[in-house]
Amino acid sequence: MIAKINSVANVGLTSLPVEVEVDVATQGFPAFNIVGLPSKAVEEAKERVKTAIVNSGFSFPQKKITVNLAPGDLAKDGSCYDLPIAVGILVASGEVKEETINGAVYYGELSLDGHVRHTKGVLLVGIFAQKTDTKEIFVPIESSPEASVIENIKVIPVRNLVELVSHLNNQKLIEPLENVEVERLIEAGESEFDFSEVLGQETAKRALMIAASGGHNILMSGPPGSGKTMLARALPSILPPLNPKEALEVTRIYSATGLLSPGEAIVRVRPFRYPHHSTSLAGLIGGGSKPLPGEVSLAHLGVMFLDEMAEFPRSVMESMRQPMEDGKVVVSRAAGRVEYPANFMLVAAVNTCPCGYLNHPKRECKCTIRQIEKYKRRISGPILDRIDLHVNVPAVEAEKLTGNTKAQSSNEIREKVINVRKIQDERFKQKEGLYTNSQMRNKEVKEFCKLSDEGNRLMRLAVDKYDLSTRSYFRILKVARTIADLSARSHLAGEIEVDHLAEALQYRMRVF
Repeated sequence: MIAKINSVANVGLTSLPVEVEVDVATQGFPAFNIVGLPSKAVEEAKERVKTAIVNSGFSFPQKKITVNLAPGDLAKDGSCYDLPIAVGILVASGEVKEETINGAVYYGELSLDGHVRHTKGVLLVGIFAQKTDTKEIFVPIESSPEASVIENIKVIPVRNLVELVSHLNNQKLIEPLENVEVERLIEAGESEFDFSEVLGQETAKRALMIAASGGHNILMSGPPGSGKTMLARALPSILPPLNPKEALEVTRIYSATGLLSPGEAIVRVRPFRYPHHSTSLAGLIGGGSKPLPGEVSLAHLGVMFLDEMAEFPRSVMESMRQPMEDGKVVVSRAAGRVEYPANFMLVAAVNTCPCGYLNHPKRECKCTIRQIEKYKRRISGPILDRIDLHVNVPAVEAEKLTGNTKAQSSNEIREKVINVRKIQDERFKQKEGLYTNSQMRNKEVKEFCKLSDEGNRLMRLAVDKYDLSTRSYFRILKVARTIADLSARSHLAGEIEVDHLAEALQYRMRVF
């Protein structure tokens, strides 16, 4: 008898249909074979499935069993095929009625005692079911909250094979999960520092507020101890909460990589990634023999903070050009091509020189000119050109250290940032995949960043005087658009004024 069970294969962030065909032959020596380009993990399913069925109290057929994972030319990887293979064998051996399968999707790893383990990628299965009009999916109970955020599908949380067989035989039904509204799960970000705790550095705080409002890249340069790292770590406290669409985008990546904890439904806050400067190329960009997302993708719609940016290997930094420009990473291998989103906000911090005290008012720099030049060459011009705001973070003056001046709190700043994001939501509601001003393409810049005659004259002067590249020109306009949004008194965007352009140009003057 042949049983056919539906499952999926997750390739990157895309789910493809897989049909698990199980044949229990009436003739031939007892054997258990899996075909259809299975990986080592899939091959080992033979032992897991057999032991799980026996330990669950069901009889395992001592016959020739052949499992085909179709289509045969698609590589299958992971332990997620344990559950559909087990169901197929139980159907083919008569333990489960064939008519109860109902075209549902089965997905999950089995333990040796028949329990269904937490399995990565369940959210992708839910999205696949929604797109293909599959009404029902059977997934591990610990992973089922991921799929519960997807509308119009029935999520059946499976604890073990015994409960599943009882459900399929209509003996004791498993209650499906109720759909969960994403808005109820989203939270505001927390951080170890509040902006009110950072002494002085008003210019840097203003620049970070602009960066958070429009999703712009920012570079902070200054001596050790000036507060660059503290400012960056305080940034999550002013970032706006994810909206439901963004939350699902981010959670897809974390689900596919197995970074969602058991029982966790969704990524609740914006990502804040903080890779060490020893991170490899594959670790930062993504890749490997089985291409996985790197730090740039894990920071999608959030922040990636590179402390001591100049200490990262130049080859690693150069590989960030494409994701900084295109908002995605394409990993090509002999086995295939995988694309991951990487629309992140880069926050970088550097010292002014190897010792850190170049142009310091009170400390003497001990670096030679050659050492300083070599240090500054570690970050190439094209990378610096892709950073929207360049800010000098000087040493804090003694008066500000000992004074009692009260600074704005993170909550006050966050309210302004959220207001600006609302303006951008309204602006880009007809633009698929655009959430912030920094993501605008050239055609959107021309549409939403129109200048007055005086503004055009200022930009022409700036291009001639500072020899600005085309990329720099458009990035200045994007920053000016965000500054104009910040100055707006309501949820309606204001016009870009000359003073907005002047401030944007000021942040374009390189400090490294």
